[in-house]
Amino acid sequence: MDTKETEQTNEAQKLKEIEQLLQDALSLDEVHVTQAGTHYKIVAVGECFDGMGRVKQQQTIYAPLMERITSGELHALTINAFTPTQWKREKIFNM
Repeated sequence: MDTKETEQTNEAQKLKEIEQLLQDALSLDEVHVTQAGTHYKIVAVGECFDGMGRVKQQQTIYAPLMERITSGELHALTINAFTPTQWKREKIFNM
């Protein structure tokens, strides 16, 4: 395995670890983490976001990731949080 393949494998594993961390902490229905360079995008779906404003939703996602954020491992995040009902609508209109 060459260096590029090793880096891709490590990055894929890192994304799965972040997804599992969020899943375990928040009992989400779905969580998807993608990466482009140093920028990460998180799409989280769960009933836990029902009734929350956007800032509170983001704080809820940030909380279990705080150790990775403060260490510099994660630094550029885009977060989209949805309830399952909102996610169904989002997939229909924007995917």
